Amino acid sequence: MALSGDILRSYRAPRVVLRERLAHSRREGSALIYLTIACALIFVAQWPRLARQAHLSDEVPLQALMAGALFGWLFVAPLFFYGIGALLGLVLRLIRRGTDPFAARLALFWALLAVSPLVLMQGALVALVGPGILALVSGLAVIAAFLVILVAGLGAALEADRAEA
Repeated sequence: MALSGDILRSYRAPRVVLRERLAHSRREGSALIYLTIACALIFVAQWPRLARQAHLSDEVPLQALMAGALFGWLFVAPLFFYGIGALLGLVLRLIRRGTDPFAARLALFWALLAVSPLVLMQGALVALVGPGILALVSGLAVIAAFLVILVAGLGAALEADRAEA
């Protein structure tokens, strides 16, 4: 199925989608592509906020803000998320011996990719209304969606381990 269709299905049945992704491809390249696309979309989601920030304050030009966000989201964030994925893999191994750390990384990267459309909408909302309660509530909704998809994905990773044993 198309990637966009699976992203939409992740809001209804995240465990099923990740189980299918694990069965379909267990290549690190696929996980890296999911992470790269997610980080790129989150970088794009920053553009409206950065434009608003540059317009309201002349301290830092827009190009400098964009360069910082580009470096952060496309070079630093993937390394950070690989570290988090390694920690999640270690936690899953402590919970159940023999669990594949790849499944934990894939669950994390897929959760990031699945919530990236919400991050795009949240970025546009923050650019329109600025900081405030609406921005906070929308940010909390994105975090909640991420956590739900991540926890369901980690559950699917543990199930995949049990099915293989």
